[in-house]
This record gives sequence, structure tokens and C-alpha cells, in this order.
Amino acid sequence: MHRRRFLGVVGALGMAKAAPEKRTRFYAFERFTVKNGAGIARLHDFLSQALLPGMNRVHSGPKIILEQFVGPHTPEVLAIHGFSSMEEMSEVHAKVMHDEAVGKALQVLESGAEPAFESLDSWVVEAADYSPEIKPEASETPRIFELRIYHSPTWRQLGLLHERFRGPEIKLFHRAGVHPILYGSTVIGPNIPNLTYVIPFTDLAAREKAWNAFAADPEWPKVRRESIERGGEIVTSNQILLYKATKYSPIR
Repeated sequence: MHRRRFLGVVGALGMAKAAPEKRTRFYAFERFTVKNGAGIARLHDFLSQALLPGMNRVHSGPKIILEQFVGPHTPEVLAIHGFSSMEEMSEVHAKVMHDEAVGKALQVLESGAEPAFESLDSWVVEAADYSPEIKPEASETPRIFELRIYHSPTWRQLGLLHERFRGPEIKLFHRAGVHPILYGSTVIGPNIPNLTYVIPFTDLAAREKAWNAFAADPEWPKVRRESIERGGEIVTSNQILLYKATKYSPIR
């Protein structure tokens, strides 16, 4: 049976070196685009009842399952899985794909008259050295998650962007109520070089309040001006997507 890879590029990474320390260093992002109709329910059933339990049997790293509500394509489901190394990512992929329960559920998923989803895009983000460790948690009410991807024209300017975030920008974020749970850069996938970060908010009102406070902070224009003076326009484009955590997401 041909099995579609639900860890995308992970299967090709088996020879990568392991991380020197036991922390979450790599995140696999998997984006499922879905047609309106029954497909979204079938995909959620597969993820919640088969794939996620299969991963939980072999991997304890962070897992977040989100559904987009503001972006270029809805419905869309985004799964984020964290690993300590590329090697661990590959090993988990192999174990899950050989899980009998996952295999049977995948057969059911692919046996419908129409496919459960239209496409699967995968990419891998390496966590920045200042990125916090994502802690297991499940809020009573699913939060919203904002995904921001900032493209830099050169690797040098990406380095300056990370330097700005690592230093003054995080302080401004926290003062305004913006608390990202992940900062990193894509190492396998599109739009390289970039800075990718993920921010949870309790709701849209909390998000608007936080970003308004950040924009009104009198130190922000100074920080941005100094950044431009050092490296020019270090962000040439950005993508902002909003998701809501699914009811079954381990981190929501």
C-alpha cells in the first residue's frame, strides 16, 4: 500500500546529525488544504483518532493542531510537531508510518469517493537560540494562534533580524502582551531565508489590544530606525495567518 507521508520531508532526513543537547530544536510544519464539505471532518477524524495517538505512542515532544480562519485558503489544517533533532524526526516518522492502527485509518481516509484534502505542504523550522521551550498545556477554551513569517533578502540581514528580536523587540513584545512560543527559521521549505514565529492569544480582542500596545510603544520607532540604519530593510515581505486550536490539539 502506498502511504502518503504525513511528516512530509521528514523521511528524507534520516542521515542528519542529532542535536547536541536535549531540547526541541526542529519543528515540522504540515499544512493540509481542504475543500469545503465532508473532507474536513474526515481529516480531523484521522488526525485526532489515528495519527495523533500513533505519535503519542512513540513521541512526547510538543504537538499543536490548528485550523485556519484568516488566510488565503480555508478550510486548512496546520500541524506542528517538535523534535530534538532531525534524526529523531526521521525515526518518529518511520515508527508512525509502520503503526498498524495508523495504516488502517489511512486506508479508510483514502477510500472515500473524494480525497480528504487537496494538498499537503511540509517544511522544517529550526528554533532560534532564544526561542522558548514549548510547554505541554491545554487551556479550557482553545486559543487562537498567529503565524508570522518574515522574509529577509539576505542571510546577513536575517541575522540582523534575529539580533533585533533577540534583543529589544522581545522586551517590547512582552511589555505589550505578545508572548511568542516559537521563534525560528525555515531550513527546509519555501521562502528562505525567513524568521518564523508563533504567538498564542486568548481571543481576537486580546490580539488586537496587544498589537495596538506594541505599535504605540514609544521605543518601537527607535528600535526599527536603528535596525534600518544598520542593515537596511531587513524584512521585504511578511505573511500573517490566524488559526484556532482544534479541540483535540495537545497544546491549545
